Amino acid sequence: MNSSLKSFSRIVVKIGSASLVDQKTGIRHQWLRSLIQDVAELTRIGSDVIIVSSGSIALGRRMMTAKGITAATGNLSLEESQAAASIGQIALCSAYSQALADHGLTAAQILLTLGDTEERRRYLNARDTITTALKWGAVPIINENDSVATAEIRYGDNDRLAARVASMVGADLLVLLSDIDGLYSAPPHKDPNAKHMAVVPAITPEIEAMAGAAASEFSRGGMKTKIEAARIATAAGAAMIITSADQLNPLSALSSGKKATWFSPSPNPINERKRWIAGGLDVSGLYRIDAGALKALAGGKSLLAVGVVAVEGDFSRGDTVKIVGPDGRVVGTGLTEYDSADARKVMGLNSDQIAERMGANVRTELIHRDDMAVELP
Repeated sequence: MNSSLKSFSRIVVKIGSASLVDQKTGIRHQWLRSLIQDVAELTRIGSDVIIVSSGSIALGRRMMTAKGITAATGNLSLEESQAAASIGQIALCSAYSQALADHGLTAAQILLTLGDTEERRRYLNARDTITTALKWGAVPIINENDSVATAEIRYGDNDRLAARVASMVGADLLVLLSDIDGLYSAPPHKDPNAKHMAVVPAITPEIEAMAGAAASEFSRGGMKTKIEAARIATAAGAAMIITSADQLNPLSALSSGKKATWFSPSPNPINERKRWIAGGLDVSGLYRIDAGALKALAGGKSLLAVGVVAVEGDFSRGDTVKIVGPDGRVVGTGLTEYDSADARKVMGLNSDQIAERMGANVRTELIHRDDMAVELP
């Protein structure tokens, strides 16, 4: 096992559908057993390991196709996807449970929806469930609850779910096992001259521009969602790895120089409540700010209306919004004090001007510093 992996105390491993499920034969049992062998070694040396696994829909489809259910082929409706997930989830967790049991480990199945991580109380409940399972020596197996989540209340990919989980439980490493061995300067299946990025020190607009679309029939998350996952995980203080799952023992293979992209954790990780804010995916809009506001945020100040140059989206007070700097880079996330209509009325105004327009008792902050997670390099 790579000494760099041994140095991490809590590791979240995300597994993509294409890595785990073969469309003709079902679960790749040999590969799964090799992965769990790596997991068992990590737990033996004292690391907590959490698995975020895709595959329930793909497996359910294959199981029904094998029974001659033609509706399970092609593009599935929402109801068909949910039914496939409900069928595949049982078989998927059973396979994990058996593979872990072979090493004396216990699986803990946990199904989450977007709302479970976006609503504060449910977020804390989910965190406590996962951490208690770890205390009891179990290995949490987490997936989005595809059998009940609708398009409006779902992640839609497990890259960002895994990052949200890593942030939630204070993990120090997130590993995305996928059908690609890292980040490239351009999609490698389209550009043969694309260069592999071994290390990404920070998420910049240039890094975001390198993201491509999903390259697999079963993969719902492309490189774009992996970069979004990196933003969430690294802001919370976790390192992140993207590597392929194209060989047995994919975690221990990193020790022999297996190609991967490492994303460095933020040198200034945010506290627990701000991790929840920063990782929010139910984003309703954004504030574009000027250089003066950016400097104020870097100094720990609240976001004032005077520094906002544009308001985008339709949102209400208390909703999650992104903050975008002068160069187009996302520099923060926060809970807005204003709805979008009033924010447009006060943007660019100083305190006195706001009082004249909105009344003396109106707040001058669009986002208070206590309700904001700043993501500066």
